[in-house]
Amino acid sequence: MNVHYTARQAALTPEIQAYCEKRLGRLKALVDDVLDVNIILIVQKNRNKAEINVRAKGGGLVVVEETLDMMDSLNRAFDTLEKRIRKERAKWRERKRRGGRQRKVLAPAVEAPEPEKRVVRSPHYSLKPMSVEEAIVQLDIKNKEVFLFRREGSEDWAVVFRRKDGHYGLVEPE
Repeated sequence: MNVHYTARQAALTPEIQAYCEKRLGRLKALVDDVLDVNIILIVQKNRNKAEINVRAKGGGLVVVEETLDMMDSLNRAFDTLEKRIRKERAKWRERKRRGGRQRKVLAPAVEAPEPEKRVVRSPHYSLKPMSVEEAIVQLDIKNKEVFLFRREGSEDWAVVFRRKDGHYGLVEPE
């Protein structure tokens, strides 16, 4: 784990550095794959800001706390960081557990018999006679894949459908 300290308008005292090392030891016990930790200490007027950036294999966390005292800001920042790490680990564990349960549930479902196939009626047709161009317009307006219509000039039915290549297809009875 690489630790980088940055102090902006503040002095990095040995006790602050020792406190950070102590708290990072606890952090290392929670997460063992931490790559980099950047601790940034900022003083602006009477505000003391502590920012901790943690970069690990699974992602990164950024915690910012601001109080009147630098040690208090660091304490709150490390507490918040520990809470967030515990929360992320709990989410990760829960996701991993749910995946195991789903596999067990899905295995018997594959052996189950297939449900009976049924016919679903679709109201995408026109009783009035129309030309192929009008049927294509209706197909586009209704945003459907298939449209059934009566041919203009005869009583025969025809089907217009949208092809995968973006063109239209026409099916007519002989």
